[in-house]
Amino acid sequence: MGTIDFFTDPAEFLAVAKDYLAAEPVTANVVATNAEKATRVEQEGPYRWFAVARDGDRVGARVVGAAMRTANFEPYPLYVCPMPEPAALELARALHARGEYAGGANGALPAARTVAEETARLAGGRVSVAMASRLHELGTLVVPSGVPGHARPATYDDLELCREWLADFGHAAREQSSNKAYAHEHAAVGEDEVRRRIEEFLLLWEVDGEVVSLVGATPPAHGVVRIAPVYTPKEQRGHGYGTAVTAEASRLLGADGTRLCLFTDADNPVSNHVYAKIGYRPVVDMANHTIVP
Repeated sequence: MGTIDFFTDPAEFLAVAKDYLAAEPVTANVVATNAEKATRVEQEGPYRWFAVARDGDRVGARVVGAAMRTANFEPYPLYVCPMPEPAALELARALHARGEYAGGANGALPAARTVAEETARLAGGRVSVAMASRLHELGTLVVPSGVPGHARPATYDDLELCREWLADFGHAAREQSSNKAYAHEHAAVGEDEVRRRIEEFLLLWEVDGEVVSLVGATPPAHGVVRIAPVYTPKEQRGHGYGTAVTAEASRLLGADGTRLCLFTDADNPVSNHVYAKIGYRPVVDMANHTIVP
């Protein structure tokens, strides 16, 4: 029988989970980068924990999965990395045993689905999929040609524009998605958050002096960087700007051998086709599950 260990100290979690995170650097990237950020930036929201799933109850049993609950938006979903089915079941049961109701479970399939279904079985309710997503990793980069403009790093002079676009990113993604259920991303973005992103990595695409698209990226974790977000305002879409700035970001960030990944809406054929054209290949399907009482 496996065990679940919970951590409120992200540094302690990273120390315990490091071998697992290093072995699954692409599929565990969201948890790894969020845990690292939590060591530097105070988290908001009612839940602030990370967890590892072990393949036994003995001291030093191997870590076979990881999860976190750090979302600051309802229904405060878990995020679940790949893990064996027994570990996913044990995670749901451990939460139920400590009286913590998870209103959602996002992450890699089938683990996230297993956690959601077991939670619903224990607490009552049903599981619905709010959004299906797909994680991709860059293979061989293909830089698009014929797109007017050029890329440049964002500066503090771009702060207000970046703040507006980052706040609107979730709304735009929802408009382009086949499922409108997830609305949590459309929220104000603080100035400190925008400054942090500019300092880490925020690249703009500019045409004739006008900024027309934006791409960000996470700091590297175990040799992997995640491209996010990619945003083009509605009036500038359809010209290839988002593809071009993503390709240039990928070229810059991957020049030293860093592996690159990004998410797409699995039900959006346009975005999946666009990123496939520049060399991104599917790794694993994911889903955002809501547990309806």
